[in-house]
Amino acid sequence: MKPVILSVYGAETVCASCVNMPTAKDTYEWLEAALKRKYPNQPFEMQYIDIHEPPDNEHAKELAEKIRNDEYFYPLVLVEDKIVGEGNPKLKDVYEEMEKHGYTENR
Repeated sequence: MKPVILSVYGAETVCASCVNMPTAKDTYEWLEAALKRKYPNQPFEMQYIDIHEPPDNEHAKELAEKIRNDEYFYPLVLVEDKIVGEGNPKLKDVYEEMEKHGYTENR
């Protein structure tokens, strides 16, 4: 199984509409811990993308610009290239998308 790539887009400051919610970095760490518990020994990659300094690829730059232009709230969470949450992502939605890629819950 090819490891799925999860991307968390965000910034150091909390989204204006997301007061009292975790920062994008906190969301990244929380998601990583939750996914490692749910899918142990099933590899996945996580990447944090700063919307003010996105990597040099068109897709990341385009999404970062859309977030900066308020088309999306951050943190914006993607599984592969599918958006599964924004602002206050739900674990259930992330899990559902992971399972579409063949991940199975540790029982």
